[in-house]
Amino acid sequence: MLLLDLLLCATVVALLFALYYVFIAPRFSPLRELPGPPVQGIFGNHMGALLNPDKSPGNHEKIVKHYGRLVRIRGIGPWDERVLPLDPLSISHVLKNSTIYEKPWQSRQLITGLIGCGILAAEGQVHKRQRRVATPAFSIQNMRALIPLVFSKGHELKEKWNTIISEDHGGLAKEKGIVLDVCSWVSRATFDVIGSAGFDYEFNAIQDESNELFLAYKEMFEIAISQSAGGALRSVLAIYFPIINKLFPNEATRTVDKAHEVIERVAGQLIQEKKRTIEEGELNGKGYHGKDLLTLLLKSNVATDLPPEQRISDEDILHNINTFMFAGSDTTSLALTWTLALLAQHPQMQTRLRAELLSIAPSSDLTKLTPDETESFYTAISNLSYLHNVVRESLRLIPPVHSSLRVATQDDVIPVSSPFCMRGQEERSGFRIPKGTFVHVPIEAFQLDKEWWGEDAWSFNPDRWDNLPDIVTELPGLFSNLLTFSAGPRSCIGMRFSMIEMKTFLYILLTNFVFSSAGSKIIRANVVLTRPYVQGRYKEGSQCPLLVRPYRGEEL
Repeated sequence: MLLLDLLLCATVVALLFALYYVFIAPRFSPLRELPGPPVQGIFGNHMGALLNPDKSPGNHEKIVKHYGRLVRIRGIGPWDERVLPLDPLSISHVLKNSTIYEKPWQSRQLITGLIGCGILAAEGQVHKRQRRVATPAFSIQNMRALIPLVFSKGHELKEKWNTIISEDHGGLAKEKGIVLDVCSWVSRATFDVIGSAGFDYEFNAIQDESNELFLAYKEMFEIAISQSAGGALRSVLAIYFPIINKLFPNEATRTVDKAHEVIERVAGQLIQEKKRTIEEGELNGKGYHGKDLLTLLLKSNVATDLPPEQRISDEDILHNINTFMFAGSDTTSLALTWTLALLAQHPQMQTRLRAELLSIAPSSDLTKLTPDETESFYTAISNLSYLHNVVRESLRLIPPVHSSLRVATQDDVIPVSSPFCMRGQEERSGFRIPKGTFVHVPIEAFQLDKEWWGEDAWSFNPDRWDNLPDIVTELPGLFSNLLTFSAGPRSCIGMRFSMIEMKTFLYILLTNFVFSSAGSKIIRANVVLTRPYVQGRYKEGSQCPLLVRPYRGEEL
């Protein structure tokens, strides 16, 4: 009887807390002073309007017009009131002060459950320690040493496509081309790149998809995508009540657990083997000069100038390799896919870019260049002005990360560029937000704002970069005043490597193939990252079918 009474009391208390946070607390939130768009019903929210790339540009534009550049929006329920900063100074403040504005624990738990607590999920001193160990691995010198590897994988993808085209109806396919899911193929290629560059490990994904470790990563990432696509209620509940997955494991939970077992076994063994190799090199005096990220991380972690308390564990090393696998393959492959899709929609721009690329083509076969010659050749590629404009414009127009979320760990004042009016018509030069407030960082909206980028901000126009409005040069961003690679202390550590991959693959693919529409309308969907889908065939999963045919010189 006593147990029943206790359970009843606990239930009543839980209900009272729920009622307070859902219906009472929001009415006294300081955020109610901010203007913002209305919601429909008690549990209405703005997430669909602001997270769907098909609708978000227009909705962000309306919000700025009617409510200003610092507004209140609603997340998943009435207890989830958020600040939406659409002011450069406000966004810069949030991203620069990463110790005040952290990723919410909910986001970190979701990431950690998949790829561990690596540099993407860690916060505070843990993140600082991991970043310090990882930074030397991403130096300019180390990234340039990986250029020959990227070229070799680009060449392998080119040869694979040529083989497929030759085997598909022979001469007819060579003449008219063949429809390829560019999204899938580029993803396989970037997996191979990050496998070699990250682990010194061959997934061999371009040739087939049978490698045990590759399949483990692929299945785990697909679970994350499917959960996001379905907006699964169970996934949300499991964040708050992790015991659900322990007591009632479903197929997704079992798949992730199985993937973790493979990754910990195979990748864990790779870490131990690499540590032994490095130690043996030190003992025999010859050293070990591996260029992969795992080697560089392990060496950095035992560097004499790094205090013992600043070093990270083997588990942290594994988590960061997982992070590089996810962030390094998926984001870059999507950026490349969207660039090729945009060029397929704009054949004149594709022809112009191909002419620029061919203008520096070496007289000998790329595969016959020495590593030093390959690095020098990449320097020539990276300095091509129109290629740089195309890459920047693609990353501006369709950033792989649509938006991000931060939470204030203490009371703070978010500044604004110019005074604004509160709901009570009181003019302010900043807004005081309480600890625990969610801040929605609108990356795509920031890059599609017509007030900064011009009336054609929603269009693909690489030439805009030759004559940017002055205001653009004052916008925050790690790369070309864009937030694609974020900004501040938590900006993307792998930006240089991503640019090497993008420009190298674009050179190899565009000088060997012509890309055009396959007749299907490709739409954008925000599913963890901004992914391509065929309109009306969403259930088939992310794909980007393009007509691909060998380039024979006739377009010039």
